[in-house]
Amino acid sequence: MSLAVGDEAPDFTLPTDGGGKISLKSLKGKSVVLYFYPKDDTSGCTAEACAFRDATPDFSQVKAEIVGISRDSVASHDKFKKKYQLPFPLASDEDGKVCEAYGTWVEKSMYGRKYMGIERSTFLIDGNGMIRAIWRKVKVPGHAEDVLEAVKAS
Repeated sequence: MSLAVGDEAPDFTLPTDGGGKISLKSLKGKSVVLYFYPKDDTSGCTAEACAFRDATPDFSQVKAEIVGISRDSVASHDKFKKKYQLPFPLASDEDGKVCEAYGTWVEKSMYGRKYMGIERSTFLIDGNGMIRAIWRKVKVPGHAEDVLEAVKAS
């Protein structure tokens, strides 16, 4: 099943870095930028996380919360977050259920080898839990700015 703009965002509760927990329900009333990324501390994922980090003051001005999700462990998230001073929660979806619910767990291929992995994707969810924008197969350069513009327009 594929999610579309206007759909209700699937709720979730996941463990986060620092021993916390986050749920979509707990963010009700705020815009949420939910971004799915393949792996902590890899070049593209680091560039994306740092772009969101650098834009955090702008997202805060428009009352938008940023949440990163990957299948890495909480311990991996702790190291990644500390290394790059990321000011937003990183949620651990180790069993992949949230990735499945958002349709980001897909077949990928690299050098002719097929494998399952997270498709870099971002969902803009409004304060009522409705999906307002979706970016699939995200290219990192300029992405945080595009998302910010969409938040401002929503």
